[in-house]
Amino acid sequence: MTRYTPPTNDPWKGLRGVMAGTMVLEVIVIILAFPIVWRLGGGLTWVSGGYLVLLVLAMIAACGMQGRPYALKLDLALQVVVIAGGVFHWSIAAVGVIFGSVWLYIRYIKMDVEKRVEQGMLPGQEPID
Repeated sequence: MTRYTPPTNDPWKGLRGVMAGTMVLEVIVIILAFPIVWRLGGGLTWVSGGYLVLLVLAMIAACGMQGRPYALKLDLALQVVVIAGGVFHWSIAAVGVIFGSVWLYIRYIKMDVEKRVEQGMLPGQEPID
């Protein structure tokens, strides 16, 4: 199997930025769910409010962890937690499904870039003899 030099530009730097930006957008959307649960759901109780606050804090923490090897698994696990929030209002589960599909697409992109790095298809990669 032929080995290749690393690409001239770090492809993971851009992907980490996209992942952190996506998580920030999701945090904003979850924060906007507070009034929905308060007005349209069963009201903002200690349970529903605590769930949303803990979820937002976990997502903010995840924004800073996008460089870690387990970051994408953490992001996908958070989507399961968001979908479970459908017990408070269906719109929270809808947000989880929408962002879950975005995270699955990001996972696909990551796997594609990994494959291209292995095949030496990125700019600046040369075969190592």
